[in-house]
Amino acid sequence: MAQRRTPFGDRARYWFDSTLARGAPALVGWMALLCLAIVVPASAVLVWTDPDAPAPLADRLTEVWRLTGETLRLGGATGAPLRVTMSVLLALVALLYVSTLVGLITTALTERLTELRRGRSTVLEQGHAVVLGWSEQVFTVVSELVAANANQRRAAVAVLADRDKTAMEEALSTKVGPVGRTRLICRSGPTTDPAVLTLTSPATAGVVLVLPHDEPDADAEVVKTLLALRAALAGEGSRPPVVAAVRDDRYRLAACLAAGPGGVVLESDTVTARLIVQAARRPGLSLVHQELLDFAGDEFYLISEAALAGRPFADALLSYPTSSVVGMVRGDTPLLNPPPQTPIAPDDLLIVISRDDDTAWLDDCAELVEKAAMASGPSTPARPERVLLLGWNRRAPLIVDQLRRRAQPGSAVDVVADGREVTARQVSEADTQSGTDLILTLHHGDITRPETLRRLEVHSYDSVIVLGQDPAPGQPQDDPDNRTLVTLLLLRQLEEATGRELPVVTELIDDRNRALAPISPGADVIISGKLIGLLMAQISQNRHLAAVFEELFSADGTGVRLRPATDYVLPGCETSFATVVAAARHRGECAIGYRSHDDSSTSPGYGVRINPPKAERRRWMVEDEVVVVGKD
Repeated sequence: MAQRRTPFGDRARYWFDSTLARGAPALVGWMALLCLAIVVPASAVLVWTDPDAPAPLADRLTEVWRLTGETLRLGGATGAPLRVTMSVLLALVALLYVSTLVGLITTALTERLTELRRGRSTVLEQGHAVVLGWSEQVFTVVSELVAANANQRRAAVAVLADRDKTAMEEALSTKVGPVGRTRLICRSGPTTDPAVLTLTSPATAGVVLVLPHDEPDADAEVVKTLLALRAALAGEGSRPPVVAAVRDDRYRLAACLAAGPGGVVLESDTVTARLIVQAARRPGLSLVHQELLDFAGDEFYLISEAALAGRPFADALLSYPTSSVVGMVRGDTPLLNPPPQTPIAPDDLLIVISRDDDTAWLDDCAELVEKAAMASGPSTPARPERVLLLGWNRRAPLIVDQLRRRAQPGSAVDVVADGREVTARQVSEADTQSGTDLILTLHHGDITRPETLRRLEVHSYDSVIVLGQDPAPGQPQDDPDNRTLVTLLLLRQLEEATGRELPVVTELIDDRNRALAPISPGADVIISGKLIGLLMAQISQNRHLAAVFEELFSADGTGVRLRPATDYVLPGCETSFATVVAAARHRGECAIGYRSHDDSSTSPGYGVRINPPKAERRRWMVEDEVVVVGKD
C-alpha cells in the first residue's frame, strides 16, 4: 500500500515547531531572522527612494547596512571587515547588558509583587485589631469591629490566616461590605509560627482575637496559636489584650495559661448551649441577645458617675432618660441587678445599655412613673416543662445539663435521633448527670423522615430544639445545616396541617442558611459561630465586659429574661416605660426593653425594642413581654 504523502505545509509547520522545542537559542535565531526579513527590505526601500542616496551600488548597500544596524542597535559602522565586526560585537555586548539589567529589575519587581500578593510584608500600625485564624466567625468579628470603629479616623483590622491573601480579601469584601474608614489588611501564613505572627505587629496592636476553626483539632490549634503569640511577644514591654474561644472546656485552662494575665477565653459550646436553652424556655430571647451583642443598636458600656456616689442602686434605674442601668462593676467583680439598697461607691462603674458611650446623661425620671398603672399581682409561677430534642451533637449533653439546672419536678426531655448520631450509652451518661428533676428518654428515628415526626405529638411539647449533626472529618461544614433545613421543612408542614405554630429553636452553623430556613418570622435561630463572634467583638472593645456576659448567660446567675407585661403593668393601660422600670424595680429586676406582640412578625426587630426612652408611652397588651435582667 502506497504511503500517503504529507502536505508540505504540515511538514513545514512540524519542522518549525521542532526547532522551537530546542529552547531559547532556536527562539533567538528565529527572532533574528524575522527581524532581518523585515528590517533589511524596509531599509533598502528607504535608500532606493531617497533622492540624495549615492548612485554606486556599493554605497547604497553600505547605507542599507547602516540603517539596518541603527534599527537593530548593531552599531552600523562601515569600512574594513574588522571594524564592522567589532562594531557588531560591542552592540551585542551592550544589548546583553541592557537586556540582563531589564530582566533582573523585572524579576525583582515580580518577586516583590508576588510577596505582596501573598501577604508577607509587615504591618506597621498602632492600636489596630489583629484577628488570627479563619472561620465563619471572621466575617462577624470583622463586621462588628468595623461598626465599632465607625467614628474613628484611623482604624485598621489585620487578619492573619493560612489562606491565600487575595482569596481572603475577596471573601471579606463580599461578606463584610463597605468598611468606611477602617482599613482591612490581610496577611497569609500559619498562625502557629511566631515569625509569621510578627507580620501583624501584635506588640503595637490594641487587641488580638484568636478564632477557632471547625476542624476536630480546633482547640489544640487555638492553644498553639496563643503559645506562638506569647513567643512572638517575648521581650516586649507590654502585651495587648487577648480574646480567644475554644469549643471544649477541657482546653480552657490551657488556653487561659497560654493567653496570659488579662486574656479572655470563651467556651463556645457552653455559651451556645446556654443561649439555646434560654430561647427554648422563652421564645424570642435570641432576638434580644442579638440586639444586645451587635454594635448596630444599643450595647453595654461601663461609665463612672460621681453624682450617684453614696446613693442606693435603685435610684440609678430612673436616673438616665435614654439609657438602662443593669448593674455595676466593683473592682473586677460585676454586680448585675444587685439588691436595690446596695450603695454605689465612688469607684464603682455603672453597667448601662446605651446608644453610645456619650449618650448616658443624668436626669431624674421619677415624675414619669404612674403608680396607678403598675400591676401588683404575683409573678407567673414556673411549671414543669416538656422539651423535644431533635438530633444530637457534641453540645446536646451541655443542653441537657442546662435544662436540668432550673427544671421543675416532673420536667422531661425526649430525644429523637438515629444510631449514627447518638447511642443509648451517651444518653444514659447525660441522664446520670441530669439529676432527679428531669426525665431523659431516647427515641430512635431519622428526623429527616416525615413518618418519624408524625409519630410524635409535637404540639404537646413546650419547646422543640432542632440540632444538626457534628460534621465528620473532611465533610463540608454546611452539611449539618442541610439536615436541619429538611427537618424544619417537615415541621413547617405539620404547622400548616394543624394550623398551630410550634415553639421551635433551631441551631444553624452557617448564617447564610438563616434566610433559607422554613420557619416563621421572628423564630429563634441560634447561629453558634455568629454569637461567639459577636461576644468576642464586644469583649475586644472592653475586656471587663467578659465577666458581665459570663454572668448574663449563665444558667444559675442573673440573666436576660422575657416576662409577661401583665406582671408589671395593667393590661390595656397606656403608660410610660419609666412605669415599667419602676414596677420591675419593686420586683428586684432591671427592665431594659420590651417585645410587642403586634410587631412580632415584622422585621427587622420582630417587636423587640431594647433601651427605649423612659418617656416613651404605649398601650401594654396581654401578649406583650418585658425584657428584664434578673433571676428566675
